Amino acid sequence: MTAAARPVLVVAEQLDASADMVVDQLNQRDVPVIRFDAATFPQQLTLTAGHAGCEAGWRGILDDGRRTARLEDVRAVYWRRPGRPLIADTVPEPYRTWAQNQADAALLNVLAALPGVPWINNPHADRIAAHKPQQLVAATRCGLTVPRSLITNDPAAARSFAKQIDAPLICKPVLGGRLPVEAGRSLMVATHHVDPRDFDDSIRLTAHYFQETVEKDFEVRLVAVGDRVFGGTLHTTSAKAATDWRTDYEHIEYGTITVPDDIATAVRRFLAYYGIVFGSFDFAVTPAGEWVFFENNPAGTWAWVENRTALPIAAAHADYLQGVTE
Repeated sequence: MTAAARPVLVVAEQLDASADMVVDQLNQRDVPVIRFDAATFPQQLTLTAGHAGCEAGWRGILDDGRRTARLEDVRAVYWRRPGRPLIADTVPEPYRTWAQNQADAALLNVLAALPGVPWINNPHADRIAAHKPQQLVAATRCGLTVPRSLITNDPAAARSFAKQIDAPLICKPVLGGRLPVEAGRSLMVATHHVDPRDFDDSIRLTAHYFQETVEKDFEVRLVAVGDRVFGGTLHTTSAKAATDWRTDYEHIEYGTITVPDDIATAVRRFLAYYGIVFGSFDFAVTPAGEWVFFENNPAGTWAWVENRTALPIAAAHADYLQGVTE
């Protein structure tokens, strides 16, 4: 098979704007794409992979009933928040959970074992890169400025930290995600301001992640793809949005910014530290012009950044997956 005919695997939920935009870019370039959700395996998607003890590795097929991809021909993999494999209801517990874990491990690890295939991002590295406490260590080692932070379940330690900071504090989740509250509805636990006078023994109920409040001129969603970085600015016009812009999209004004060379270099070091090539970074830019790193989501959203700013982020994804270099 010629290099031009080798397919890119796009593994994502069916309703994912970022994946849609990348697939569109690849289609415009006549790059073959096989898109599927891991949730369709094993009921609608068939995997057959064999290893004959040679250096070529796993060979076989992926077949979704409409299109077939030979594993040895896969050019690149775009792994974009797919669902987990779904096992037939006819399989009772605990075997259903066991079967789901088997299917999950088989699909991911066979693809991850394909030699020389580039990923955005390999989930094995992605999971480690998503850990917020470690991110602060990596960020400082890579040359980024971070807020003073405390993770604790000790009320006395929280009060001591507040006294040391002697400035407004925020509390944020250590682990992202949404909480299901009822059928069809979920709750996002947002970053919020806290008053140390309210600290009591309820802090002992779980780990709390406290940070000093950073004075912001504006915020930046920095999207990195390979060596390329894109800066989308968020100027918030309400107190709610200023604390956590995800809670008040109606009071955000969007723009673009050229990422300073030192920040771009530090971001590239950060990606290399984790062995990933993509990240959605959140920064605050202070009135003095200092960039302060909050966190990186290695599977973060970015379609809204491109839609509001025209930054060519989808094209950068397609370049990387296609193997185009600047």
